[in-house]
Amino acid sequence: MLTRETRLTVFLPPMPRISVIVPAYQVQAYLGECLDSVLSQSYGDFELIGVDDRSPDGCGEIFDEYAEADARVQVLHLPENVGLGRARNAGLEVATGDYVVFLDSDDTLTPGSLQAIADRLDATHEPDVLVYDYARTYWDGRVVRSRDAGLFAPTAPDGTERPEVFTVAEREELLGLLMVVWNKAYRRGYIDKIGLRFPAGYYEDTPWTYPSMFAADRIAVLDRVVVHYRQRRQGGNILATRSRKHFDIFGQYDLVFAFLDEHPELERWRPLLHRRMAEHLRTIGNHPDRVPAADRAEFFARAAAEEQRHRPAGAVAVGLGADWRSGAVGLLARRAKRTVRQAQPRVKHAVAGSVLGAYQRVQRQLPLDPQLAVFGAYWGRVPACNPAAIHAELRRLAPGMKTVWVVENKRRAEVPEGLTVVGPGSRGYREAISRATYFVNNVNFPDGAPKRPGTVHLQTHHGTPVKKMGLDLQEYPAAAGDLDFAKLLERVDRWDYSLSSNRFSTLIWERVYPSSFRTLEYGYPRNDVFYRAGAAEVAAARAELGILPGQTALLYAPTLRDYRATYRPQVDLARLARKLGPAYVLLNRGHYLYDEDTAFGTGAPQGVIDVSRHPSVERLALAADALVTDYSSLMFDYANLDRPIVVLADDWEVYQQTRGVYLDLFSGRPGETPGAAVRSEDELASLFRSGEWDSAESAALRGAFRERFCAFDDGRAAERVVRTVFLGEREPLPFTPLAERTPAPRP
Repeated sequence: MLTRETRLTVFLPPMPRISVIVPAYQVQAYLGECLDSVLSQSYGDFELIGVDDRSPDGCGEIFDEYAEADARVQVLHLPENVGLGRARNAGLEVATGDYVVFLDSDDTLTPGSLQAIADRLDATHEPDVLVYDYARTYWDGRVVRSRDAGLFAPTAPDGTERPEVFTVAEREELLGLLMVVWNKAYRRGYIDKIGLRFPAGYYEDTPWTYPSMFAADRIAVLDRVVVHYRQRRQGGNILATRSRKHFDIFGQYDLVFAFLDEHPELERWRPLLHRRMAEHLRTIGNHPDRVPAADRAEFFARAAAEEQRHRPAGAVAVGLGADWRSGAVGLLARRAKRTVRQAQPRVKHAVAGSVLGAYQRVQRQLPLDPQLAVFGAYWGRVPACNPAAIHAELRRLAPGMKTVWVVENKRRAEVPEGLTVVGPGSRGYREAISRATYFVNNVNFPDGAPKRPGTVHLQTHHGTPVKKMGLDLQEYPAAAGDLDFAKLLERVDRWDYSLSSNRFSTLIWERVYPSSFRTLEYGYPRNDVFYRAGAAEVAAARAELGILPGQTALLYAPTLRDYRATYRPQVDLARLARKLGPAYVLLNRGHYLYDEDTAFGTGAPQGVIDVSRHPSVERLALAADALVTDYSSLMFDYANLDRPIVVLADDWEVYQQTRGVYLDLFSGRPGETPGAAVRSEDELASLFRSGEWDSAESAALRGAFRERFCAFDDGRAAERVVRTVFLGEREPLPFTPLAERTPAPRP
């Protein structure tokens, strides 16, 4: 038999010490972090095998990108979805490492872990199984080591030295650890010797972990947190899904008992396994989020039969089905009593509430109106952005749908004619939010509009993020202010759909707003106009603003500065206008959160048009020859027009520190920088006077930027949304390839 050294001597390809197998299914938001945690390890003698379990999201593409960049990554694309166990088997078939480590695709390895594993394997002379510890990580940043951490210490609580290498019979307490595969490293020769493979179905770890521990001649432990076990808020744990699939547990334990039947030398473990099975079945049956209520009696009856069938001779019955049913009923009764106790203060508060509050409660008792939709944008501002574009398309495709816009009273005069408007808190508002089936907004609706069962909430967002968002703001207190992240996530939990204009946004939204919504990668409806408008619309938009024929119009649109209380242009626009001369005109667009401010007092200086209160930024974009911005998401929308984009960011370092960014706009890398980038007003003026703002180099950067961020915007995004959300169509309209699209012409 060739040794590791012999293989190298005869010039065969060196086999890695460790194979890390990562199966993935619908975890695109976390997969990159998982892979980075492996590939950034200080220890390099490993291979990473990514298994795309026919994931319907971007997991396969993410795997491929990593494989292209790192030769240690091998990717398997399975032809059909086979489930976690069989996906791991597929990885095992191609793994060549001396040891195998399994890592779930939403978890991560801690820095230095592979080196620590390799060192421990060497120190304990190649054990069959190496067991290590983990810590649970939570959305709020908490990292909590497992409660069994003491079992990994070299000495017992009484001071007794624990053996370095042992069988599980010598340390039976290790069978009390979380029985999963990802907290252990397995010697490949040992796996093959005892014939371990994963079965299909739920609870696939059970028939792997018990046999692997029972049969091992040499086990060692590593006193270290190796895995960060992500605690997903919603939608991450398949075992927390109500389904008859939980009946799979019976077959999985049958496999473990069959293993004992085939290995009579392990018979001593049958009583322990029987007790563990009973405890496990009881836990599953009583869990409110696992076995459906209608199937629970059948589950308990099956559990009682399995307990009796696998009961060792002479053993006492454990956890009879009747006892479990009583326990389940008692549990439900206790919960019902607790619910009543908790509801009493709310009832008292409701009785003492206002007349409008009482009216809203009455309305919430009435049936939902399937033909009513409530729209909102920017916290009660005038109809705009994605919701406005969806609203217009809804009127075209479903003219019978009734719609209501929530707009602050002080802005109602600005609302276009023909729209039904209600003010926040009004009687009409309370009726609408209580009876509507559909809710559409580019921000969250207020907390006073709790979600009713049966309603459908569409979160459209209002841009592709350059700056940090959601949970990522926990690291930027200056930007987060007094934001209550727990409350934020409660609002996110209302979302049924999250609209995305590109894969970049999708990955961020799913990670920083962890919940169970469905992502719609349909493009942004507000950008449809860029592919529908022609030369006449462009000319009309310019004429409305007073742009003179032949003038070059620059749309200056900086974003919010969290570290400032009020809006202030990053440049002296009057001075810049003088430097550029009458051939240019500057369209000053302040951020919408500053729309109460007046940037120029009684009037804008010569060469500047203040468009901060203009109702449509899309129409401003049509009128502009170029966009000048900093960290605003408008750059992604404007890129659809294939017109020059200039980044002006004189506070780049400050902004990174106070708000944080996802893109390095000054990197000059294709797909990350949208065009020319400058740091000062003087550089900006020189850029335009020299013509470099519209150079071939800038066009090449813009082209790569469009390819990355405008993949779904083709003029039919609103139609896709309406057909999916309101009309219930299952397949979205096909996308027009980027090369075949024709945006509105340049002025």
